[in-house]
Amino acid sequence: MAQLQRSMVTTAAELAECCNYLAGCLVIGMDTEFVGEHTYHPNLCLIQVATPQQLILIDPLTVGSLERFWALVVEPKRTVVVHAGREEVRLCKLLYGAVPANLFDVQLAAGLVGMAYPLGYGNLVRELLRVNLRKRETLTEWRERPLSQEQIDYAYDDVRYLLPLWNKLTDRIDRLERTNWAREEFERLTQTPLVEEEAVIEKWRRLKGISSLSRRQLTAVRELFLWREEVALRTNRPPRTIVRDDLLVEIVRRHPTTEKDLQSVRGLPRRDLPSIMSALERARHIPADDMPETVDRVQDPPKVALVGGVLQAVLGDVAVRRQVAPNLIASSSDVRELVRFRVNGESLPRHSPFAHGWRAKDILPELDAVLHGRRGVRIADLQAESPFAVE
Repeated sequence: MAQLQRSMVTTAAELAECCNYLAGCLVIGMDTEFVGEHTYHPNLCLIQVATPQQLILIDPLTVGSLERFWALVVEPKRTVVVHAGREEVRLCKLLYGAVPANLFDVQLAAGLVGMAYPLGYGNLVRELLRVNLRKRETLTEWRERPLSQEQIDYAYDDVRYLLPLWNKLTDRIDRLERTNWAREEFERLTQTPLVEEEAVIEKWRRLKGISSLSRRQLTAVRELFLWREEVALRTNRPPRTIVRDDLLVEIVRRHPTTEKDLQSVRGLPRRDLPSIMSALERARHIPADDMPETVDRVQDPPKVALVGGVLQAVLGDVAVRRQVAPNLIASSSDVRELVRFRVNGESLPRHSPFAHGWRAKDILPELDAVLHGRRGVRIADLQAESPFAVE
C-alpha cells in the first residue's frame, strides 16, 4: 500500500489551504474524535480526513470556523467514506445544519456483502486488507493539547484504510448488484438526526418504572422529562446530571403539591424545585384527550414465539444464500413482530424493516412463503453453511 503524505491543520490559514485541496477531491474518508460524557452535545476534538494522496488531521480547537469544511462534506458530488458513521452524521447536522448527501459507510457495506455486522474497523481492515492495526486509543483524552505521538498515529490510522476498504466493498456490491440496497442503507443512516429529533418527545417512555402509572401520572412524567431535556440542551449538560431518571418517576409517585414536599426527595437540586413544580402544574392542566395512553406489554400467544423461532432460522438461511448479514436484515424482535402481525391479519407498521425498501422487495416474499405454507423447510445438509432446503 502506497505511503501517503501526512499533515496537521492547526490554523485558519492552513484550513483554507486544506479546503482548497479537498474541493478537488471527489472522494474522501472521514472520521472524528469527540468527548461526549460531560455535555448534552459532544465536544468535537479532532477531524481526520483521507484522500487518495494524503492523510490530514484538522484541529477544530484552533482552526476557527469549520463552515467551509462542512460545506465540502455535504456536497452531492463528493463521496464521503466513513466507518459506523452515525456520530459523524450527527456532528455534521449539529454543526452545519445539513448531512452528507453522498455517504458510504464501510461497516454497512460489509454487512450487505455477507460479512459480519456490525464489524469493528480493525477487524474489517484485517479481513479485507490483511493489515493488523495497533491497539486503539479508545479511552484517550482528546481535549488535551499537545496530542501525543501515539494519539496522532492512531488518528491517522483511523482513516488510512477507509478508501482501500471503499474500493474493495464497492467492487463486491457491484458484483452482487446491491447498489440500490447500499444506497438505501446509507440514506437511512443520514436520516438518523432527523429521526432522533422527531422521536425525542417519546423518549420518556423508556424510563423504568412507568408501566404501572396512570395516564395522568404519565403526563406528569412526560412534562418533567421534556423540562429536563430543555434545561440540558440550554446548558449543554447531560440530562442525567440535572435529575436522574429514577427521580423523575419517584417525584410523580409522591404527588407533591408544594416545593416543601419535593425537599424530602433525596438528590434533587434545590435550585430546580420551582421549575419542577411548574412542570407538574402544567401536567395537571393538560386535557384528558392530550394525555398519553398507557401501553400494555404485548402478550403474544405461544405460537408467535414458536413460529418466530422457526422464521428466524429461515431468515438466517436466506441471509447465507443471499450473502448478507442476517442481523442487518432484521432483529429477532422484528421477525417476531412480523409473525405477530401476520397471525392477526394486520398490515405491517411503518417502522418495521420489512415494510419498505429492499427488505420488503427481496427478503419478505421468502419469509411469507414459509409463513403461509407455500414453501416447506427441511434440513438438507448438516455440514453446509446453509443447512436448510426451502422447497
